[in-house]
Amino acid sequence: MLVVDGPGRVRFVPDPPSGPLPAAGFDVTTRFSGLSAGTDLSWVKGTNPMLSRAWDAELGLFDETRPGAGYPVRKVGYMQVGEVTAAGPSSGRAVGDLVAMTYGHRTAHRVEPAAERVVPLPRDLDPVLGIYAAHMGPICANGVLHAAAEEGSDDLGAGVRDRIVAVVGAGVVGLLTALFAAELGAASVTVLDPTPGRRAVAEALGPATRDPDDPTAVADLKRGWRHGPGDHGADVVFQCRGRAAALATALRLLRPQATVIDLAFYADGAEAVRLGEEFHHNGLGVRCAQIGRVPRALRGAWDRDRLSAATLDLLTARGDDLVAHVVTDRVPLADAPAHLVALADGGRHTGIQTVFTA
Repeated sequence: MLVVDGPGRVRFVPDPPSGPLPAAGFDVTTRFSGLSAGTDLSWVKGTNPMLSRAWDAELGLFDETRPGAGYPVRKVGYMQVGEVTAAGPSSGRAVGDLVAMTYGHRTAHRVEPAAERVVPLPRDLDPVLGIYAAHMGPICANGVLHAAAEEGSDDLGAGVRDRIVAVVGAGVVGLLTALFAAELGAASVTVLDPTPGRRAVAEALGPATRDPDDPTAVADLKRGWRHGPGDHGADVVFQCRGRAAALATALRLLRPQATVIDLAFYADGAEAVRLGEEFHHNGLGVRCAQIGRVPRALRGAWDRDRLSAATLDLLTARGDDLVAHVVTDRVPLADAPAHLVALADGGRHTGIQTVFTA
């Protein structure tokens, strides 16, 4: 099990299962474990607000008068693919099955299905793509669902179909969200990111791209996105980059009276606005599509399992492209501690998606 003992201090510790395997339980060995560059590195850098402030889940407030969770952090990561190695008689699993879960970076795990989400993976899906099935893909699907809810619909595509869509940020969240919008019938999808290599990946997947640091980019796009007199801009913008300047860009891209759907995690709190705290965790407007909350009006129709099912549809449709262009770095799981520290220190750079492999 990977543990963060403090800023820049990461190690593996033994975490063997104890006792006999329960009848409903099963054991998995990790095949793939995806790195979330935003969340995982916030623990290693010491910037995650959960470290220093207590979270009151009932009130939905961070309390600066009480200490946060602090170190050590014993669960890091939420993008795992496990292979079943032992299964209880009432588990519904068989040895060799592949499942997507969120149990953190570790070599193996004992699963208690009553307490954990388990997403079975189709046998014809490249198993590395399973890192997106349990949590990361549903994050993006939930963002698209929030755009649908803004239109009063429970149809996943209602907020993007036949519409001009912009996506700020070409990391994993931005790219998956852009693919969701394209597959669901958007009239156009444009991804904005300042990094040429990331724009190249977005273009390889299909969307148009622009550099948000180009001083002419926003005006050029809005001239082309004309709906009528005094009505220029994207119908919906998905903000997928955890920088205050990226949120400003997203707002500038919108047509009047439209909505930014914000999927970013602002680990630094975006200065005085403190967007990494109540804004992120309570799902407040602009319209924060935080994965813990599907749109209030759609709770009876959508849950995380349905978002995972929508993710599997996308992974099936675009899996070859994702493996070719988005899964850019594969690192042995045993090297994860050193890799995380090097990324946090800025001594190592990565592509779009790092996957730790068995």
